[in-house]
Amino acid sequence: MSIYQWFVFFLFVQLIHGLGTWKLYQKAGKKPIEAFIPIYNSIILMKIINRPTWWTLLLFVPIINLIMIPVVWVETLRSFGKNSTLDTWLALFTFGFYIYYVNYTQDVKHIADRSLTSPTKVGDTISSLVFAIVVATLVHTYVMQPFTIPSSSLEKTLLIGDFLFVSKFHYGARPPMTAVAAPMVHDTLPIIHVKSYLYDDKNPNSWKNKLQFPYFRFPGFQDIKNNDIVVFNWPRDTLFHMYKNADRRYDKPIDKKTNYVKRCVGIPGDSLQIKDGIVFINGKELVLPERAKPQYFHIINTKESISESFKQDYEITEGMPLFEIQNSIWDRQDVKDYFVKNDVNIEEFARDSVSTIFTGNITQDIYTRLSLKQSDHYFFGNLTFEKAEKMKADSRVTSVKRYIKKGPEDGIFPDFKDGKPSVTNNWSGDNFGPIYIPKEGVAVALNRKTLPFYKIIISEYEKNDLKVVGDDIYVNGEKATTYTFKQNYYWMMGDNRHNSLDARYFGYTPEDHIVGKPVFLWMSWDSNGKGLNKIRWERLFTTVSGEGQPQSYFKYFLGLLALYFVGEYFWKKRKASKE
Repeated sequence: MSIYQWFVFFLFVQLIHGLGTWKLYQKAGKKPIEAFIPIYNSIILMKIINRPTWWTLLLFVPIINLIMIPVVWVETLRSFGKNSTLDTWLALFTFGFYIYYVNYTQDVKHIADRSLTSPTKVGDTISSLVFAIVVATLVHTYVMQPFTIPSSSLEKTLLIGDFLFVSKFHYGARPPMTAVAAPMVHDTLPIIHVKSYLYDDKNPNSWKNKLQFPYFRFPGFQDIKNNDIVVFNWPRDTLFHMYKNADRRYDKPIDKKTNYVKRCVGIPGDSLQIKDGIVFINGKELVLPERAKPQYFHIINTKESISESFKQDYEITEGMPLFEIQNSIWDRQDVKDYFVKNDVNIEEFARDSVSTIFTGNITQDIYTRLSLKQSDHYFFGNLTFEKAEKMKADSRVTSVKRYIKKGPEDGIFPDFKDGKPSVTNNWSGDNFGPIYIPKEGVAVALNRKTLPFYKIIISEYEKNDLKVVGDDIYVNGEKATTYTFKQNYYWMMGDNRHNSLDARYFGYTPEDHIVGKPVFLWMSWDSNGKGLNKIRWERLFTTVSGEGQPQSYFKYFLGLLALYFVGEYFWKKRKASKE
């Protein structure tokens, strides 16, 4: 809903509140009109139920208010002697309208000095739990959010199994945009595995989808810079996926889209280009920080059979076997015909004396036709530049060659239409651009050539009506030759350059999709490790950004923890001796 619509809804809620409580206000010694005055009525109500005035703020914080409003319903009833379990359930199941019944039909008296301590342990536990949820939700939403690295897109910089704290205040906290949602969970409720929010992904015009708050962000103390690692909501969760099996549109609210973490290599106003896998910003090579460990697939040829210990020596966690093929095989017409018929791109095969089965529909029939034989000496593995240089000096290695994707590559931005990949530029993930990163307030030329780059921004992210008639482009019913962006956009890429679904495939990330900045790594779990080695001890309590290599502060944490317990022991012992 728009700000105006929310304002009207807010006034309507105030009217509902006033009509249902004005007699209760009067019985509490207040003026009936005070029940109708927006915000002021909440302050007065806190005095009536003998709760602190700052509770009023919690009634207007998204998600928190979903917890606090029912609490206030129950507290209001108890302030007028309605303390039974039945009264509590009636308040909750009638969405507060039970208070109307009490207001107009019951002769109740206000209990000004009622005890705020629950008479039962169950009630006390529930009160403590509600308070804990409120505090945790505030911290989770506006200060710091725990986050787990689920995929290898930032290997070796961040690893699968890293547990991070993501700062919400560095770039400015973004309040929830989905009005009705469960606190502290993302898009799915645990155990029961249903949506955690009220939204209809199949019907964009549903009334549920109108319960969205306008985008707002509190001021931050830092802007996103080139090379920052950023957590954001995946923009393409809203659209047809670029996958071939996409069969329908799938809508999600912005703040409930899948959380992604990537490195921001391009910021608003930048011109970005990728040459043989290296990123250039405004014509200059992007110099990555020391902690960044980008890796690429390499074709590795060894003198002896490749062993698991060899892979471990060079920390190769991703790779695939290679297959020896004689170059003469490509001259056979029956092979060419078969590949064309079965939609296999011959150019995806490296034509040395070996071939990578990287993508394509490779069937058993193709293996038979080509007489493929898995090589003992060739391997396709992910390596950082440092590891690749070290491997070249290894006496066991014949050659190490970085794999570079040549264009065109299916699914490269902006090459998809109605959910299906297409190829319009001679680009690949390693050779791409140049491309402009949109900046708020900047106008760009709009024509049939530039439209593919900005079409989704105009129609989806900035909610305009976009139509193309012949060579003419219409925005909101008016012919347009330029377009001015309403917000900033960013270019997010993974450090694992050959195994990352990133901006090269899904395009720009809007500013309103930014979640926060990872700042601290408190745990790292290696599922492939054994025993105590499942914990990557050297990564515990390290910072994500900063100069030099990461340093673990875990030993200092243990020292402070030990100091705390020792101090507490002596403090209790001293206190006991005085008694």
